[in-house]
Amino acid sequence: MRNIIIITLFLSITNILGQEREKIDGVAAVIGDFVVLESDIDKQFTQLKVSGVSMENISKCQVFGKLLEDKLYQHHAIQDSIEVNNAEIQSYVDQQVNAFAEQIGSMDKLLEYYKKDSEQELRSEMFELNKNSELAKKMQQSIIEEIEVTPEEVRQFFNSIPSQERPVFGTELRVSQIVLYPKTTDEEKQKVINRLKEYKADVIDNGASFVSKAVLYSEDPGSRTRGGKYSINRKNSPMIKRFNEVAFSLTEGEISDPFETDYGFFIIYLEKIRGQEYDIRTILLRPKINNKEIEETKEKLLKIRDRIVSGEISFADAAIEASDERETRNDGGLLINPETQDYKFELTKMDPELYSQIANLKEGEVSVVFQDEDRFNPIKFKILTVSDRYDEHVADFSKDYLKIQKLALQNKQLKEIEKWQNSKIFDTYININNDFGNCDFFSNWLKK
Repeated sequence: MRNIIIITLFLSITNILGQEREKIDGVAAVIGDFVVLESDIDKQFTQLKVSGVSMENISKCQVFGKLLEDKLYQHHAIQDSIEVNNAEIQSYVDQQVNAFAEQIGSMDKLLEYYKKDSEQELRSEMFELNKNSELAKKMQQSIIEEIEVTPEEVRQFFNSIPSQERPVFGTELRVSQIVLYPKTTDEEKQKVINRLKEYKADVIDNGASFVSKAVLYSEDPGSRTRGGKYSINRKNSPMIKRFNEVAFSLTEGEISDPFETDYGFFIIYLEKIRGQEYDIRTILLRPKINNKEIEETKEKLLKIRDRIVSGEISFADAAIEASDERETRNDGGLLINPETQDYKFELTKMDPELYSQIANLKEGEVSVVFQDEDRFNPIKFKILTVSDRYDEHVADFSKDYLKIQKLALQNKQLKEIEKWQNSKIFDTYININNDFGNCDFFSNWLKK
């Protein structure tokens, strides 16, 4: 608190004198227990640019206003004892920095862009930025987490929108697919098992680095650059069942035996246990697939397609019977929209690759056989179909109730956040440097 008083006094003296000299500490604002430096605004600009955001129509005042919001949320998150998971944030930062370095060309170029002397300095700064952002997000979520809308509120919201201003929803449809993966031989599987056993023995018997082996040999692109590192939680691990069973059966410092999953063969090293959190490192190897197996898989899918087209079997039944994709098989091949968590896809918001594969399909028509790949499978084959196509239209209360309900809920949440923010601005100590006195803020930060 003493530092805040000193900073505030400095601000007051600077404002009174009105001199055009550079401020020693570059303080732009004080909010509660937090200080916003002018360099923080520059950092935010840099972060947005490297993330690919167009800064053409974004002003310094707008970026500053967003920082003020975040600091207000962070201040009250701490007051309300809201906590964040540091391990998850560090894992995200590792992915973020590596992705940025790949995007810009190299780590040296990234350090030059951020004007940092070392990779550790950059990672530390990114950690603080992401930690503060997560605190702000959790505070915001706590404000709106219990807000709901009744059917009557949804109706009133919809009726309040002038008919000429009602949203237009793009063409929607359901997408189903059948996926086959080329199978490998038992001989190739044993080769992979033997290699993983050698890695494990080298670490245990000779003190070799598990991290180095993960970087050099793992075929999991999502974790290889991080030395195979993941942080998983006993309560909500995103990993598949077999992976979790092995990971949570290990003791700290133990390395598992090789085990098979749909994605290939793993070994897991349990680095540290922190309550429900497990810090693990993995090495993934996939058995090689030969050309004969690839051609046989494609031919098998062509025959399945012929059976569907001839009417011998429905697409859904064929998916249940033959698809290798566990996530969609039991739903008759139906894909879940990752944005909405339902089965409907809006064409204009669809993944471009998926769009290119189904855009010209008529309802019930079956696509040609596509060769594709994913994170764990360098080759797979699939066929797709679309159903329940609903063309572009102006919002209809009965047909689009769920979408309108979502919009009504978002509107109510925004009003609650605005109400909370206005209240906390007056309840919280805030001092804005006069250099920003002419900013046209959305919120009343200047308390006029």
